[in-house]
Amino acid sequence: MGRWQGQEDPPLTDTGRRQAAEASAAIGAVDAVFSSTLERARVTAEIIAEFIGVGPVISLPGMVERNAGQWQGLTRAEIEEAYPGFLDAGNRPAGWEANDHLEERAVAALDQIAAAVGDGDAVVVTHGGVIYQLEDRLGAPFERLANLGARWIEISDAGRWTLGDRVDLLGGIDVTIPDQI
Repeated sequence: MGRWQGQEDPPLTDTGRRQAAEASAAIGAVDAVFSSTLERARVTAEIIAEFIGVGPVISLPGMVERNAGQWQGLTRAEIEEAYPGFLDAGNRPAGWEANDHLEERAVAALDQIAAAVGDGDAVVVTHGGVIYQLEDRLGAPFERLANLGARWIEISDAGRWTLGDRVDLLGGIDVTIPDQI
């Protein structure tokens, strides 16, 4: 727990599978489900899609988590031990993906999604770093996002983006997970 996964690609845990099933109950009707290509996001999206009856999931590389460079796979304590003071000072290690690069690829992926769904609604399963960068672009102050927390983003016909509310998709609902997912 608490590891900076970055673009590491560990499998989704049993807890993650259960949480994805619970989150699906809070989604409602959508026209499409998209995800990052990283397994933890893709499998989460597949579980949600199965429960809400929408599919197939379309995975987009632009939605992958930020490359955390040499910090990938480390806990906050391990980072502090190996890189004293870096976190508090806002410094980042070699290989850290720059904000402008992350934003550019995420925006391009969202533009693809908007073109695909038109006036419809989509669920996009991505990662905290991507959401934080999009929130920053749209003027929201930084605030930690809970696991399976979400953010509404609306893209108008004119291509204008509007930041909506944050949503907590976990509501403590007991759901049985199908074996095939």
